[in-house]
Amino acid sequence: MDDLRYPIGRFTYAGSLTEDDREACIERIAAAPSRLRLAVKGLTDRQLDTAYRAGGWTVRQVAHHVPDSHLNAYVRFRLALTEPNPTIRPYDEAQWAELPDARSAPVDISLTLLDALHVRWTLLLRQLGTNDWARTYYHPEQRRTIALDEVLGLYAWHGEHHVAHITRLRGRMEWK
Repeated sequence: MDDLRYPIGRFTYAGSLTEDDREACIERIAAAPSRLRLAVKGLTDRQLDTAYRAGGWTVRQVAHHVPDSHLNAYVRFRLALTEPNPTIRPYDEAQWAELPDARSAPVDISLTLLDALHVRWTLLLRQLGTNDWARTYYHPEQRRTIALDEVLGLYAWHGEHHVAHITRLRGRMEWK
C-alpha cells in the first residue's frame, strides 16, 4: 500500500468472528511483541527519533504507543468480562505520545512491558468461552457499544499496523 498512515489498510470488521478467526487473531496478538522488537532491532537513537511519515510519530513514539494502547485494551477486556456493558474511559493517544517518556525513553522499556502484557492477555484470551466474545463495553467517544469479538480483531490489526509503520520506514530509508 502507498498510504503511509495505513500501510496495511484500515481496520475492517465484517461482523462476528469464527472460532478459527479468533484463534488467528489471538496468534497475531501473541506475535506482536516479537514483531515490534524485530522491527526496531539495531536502530540508532537518530533512527528511533525519525518520524515514519511527515506529521507522524517517531519510531520511538510508536514503540511506546503500542503497549500504551494495548494496556488500555487489556483493561477494557477485563472490564467487559466483569461488568455489564461498562463505559470505558477514553484517553488521548496523541497527547500520551507527546509525554516526555514517549519521546525519549529507551524502547526496551516498552518492549519488556509489551512482552509481559501480551503473555497475560493471550492467556486470558485463550480461556474465553463463546459467550464471552459477545460481551461489550460502551465507548463514549465513538458513541457505540463494541463487542469483544470486534476488539479482538482491532488489536490483532493494531499491532501489525504499527509494526508496518516501522518496517516500511526501514525499507524506504534502506536501514538494515
